[in-house]
Amino acid sequence: MLKGTGLTLLSRVKAVSADVIYRCSLRHYIGKKALSLLSPSCAPGSVLWRPNEGFFREVCTSTTLHRKIGGNKRKNDLSEKKLTRHFVDCRRVKLVAGSGGKGSCSFHSEPRKEWGGPDGGNGGDGGSIIIKANRFVKSLAQVTPVYKAEDGQAGGNKNCYGRNGNSTYISVPVGTVVKEQGTTIMDLAEDGQEYLAVFGGAGGKGNRFFLSNENRAPMTATPGTAGQERVLQLELRTMAHAGLVGFPNAGKSSLLRAISNARPAVAAYPFTTLNPHVGIVEYRDHEQVAVADIPGIIRGAHLNRGLGISFLRHIERCRFLLFVLDLSAPEPWTQLQHLCYELDQYEPGLSQRPQAIVANKMDLPEAREKLETLKSQVTQRVIPISALTGQNTEELILHLRELYDGYLQDDGSEGVKPVRW
Repeated sequence: MLKGTGLTLLSRVKAVSADVIYRCSLRHYIGKKALSLLSPSCAPGSVLWRPNEGFFREVCTSTTLHRKIGGNKRKNDLSEKKLTRHFVDCRRVKLVAGSGGKGSCSFHSEPRKEWGGPDGGNGGDGGSIIIKANRFVKSLAQVTPVYKAEDGQAGGNKNCYGRNGNSTYISVPVGTVVKEQGTTIMDLAEDGQEYLAVFGGAGGKGNRFFLSNENRAPMTATPGTAGQERVLQLELRTMAHAGLVGFPNAGKSSLLRAISNARPAVAAYPFTTLNPHVGIVEYRDHEQVAVADIPGIIRGAHLNRGLGISFLRHIERCRFLLFVLDLSAPEPWTQLQHLCYELDQYEPGLSQRPQAIVANKMDLPEAREKLETLKSQVTQRVIPISALTGQNTEELILHLRELYDGYLQDDGSEGVKPVRW
């Protein structure tokens, strides 16, 4: 419907084309939409709204639009402990390969061709599951507990075969060891190395497959076979270059925050860290040293007290150790003796790996006196630091590089390829 000036204009014109009617109605529609978007204070004739000589009007875009803004419900703030991503060095996975598609039983039907014969196609093969080493993957955190490959499609008529199921690839870090019931079956030591874990089932046969001179009209079609199913354990041979070993509340997580970009949860109660966290220490020559924050172990950990076996397993996968001692304890040198005892009870010789002693909490008043007593009790190198204030962390970072360079030389001389981050 035309109103206003548009109707007056059309009444004066004898022959009006469809194009002119369309333009007039479009101008009237745009004008109404522009008025509806403005606030009531911007009425026609005001300063903010005035007609222009051209087709469009000048509209003030700074005014409030009449649109109801729905308020989003505020999500609950997650704690830092829940937001922290921990490192996973062991996974138990169930792998189920795809089943084969069933064969088809059908006969060819065409005008003026009564005896077309069987034309049922075979089913497709099920997909397999392949474990592949990828140097860009550093943790097993993305590995899910169950993997199911794609099934093959069923066969069709006109001798159409079913499509094979796609293979499923599981990306794992380089150095992953594949075990089944405690027995090592594969060591993925090279980038791009693959291990075919489970095979997909074979597709069923259609009735065309059973055509013979004796049986010209077979009615037999077989189903596809089920895919292989296995339960495997994936373990990392090397979790990190250095491992922070200490009792609960010794300041291991604070130390990892001070020397790397990792952000594990820190709190004033023991067992804050229940899963290992890995931080990367970067140097100017672009070398990277991985440092793992191992959950605190307690006395009797080799007897699996306080989840000790799982925590000691993390230490086993570190190439050199950093014993973090709490100088606020009455006798911090006894902590070192108990830690070495637990490591040797779990695996003989584990405490003899390249190591250093980190005397933490040097910002306390009584730490100076205990530091001198600690140096007289041990023969290893003692590095006094304060993870809270960052005092003397440079010395620890430089000593980490010395231990890392020695690790590269030792593994290279033994013919074992060292792990680089």
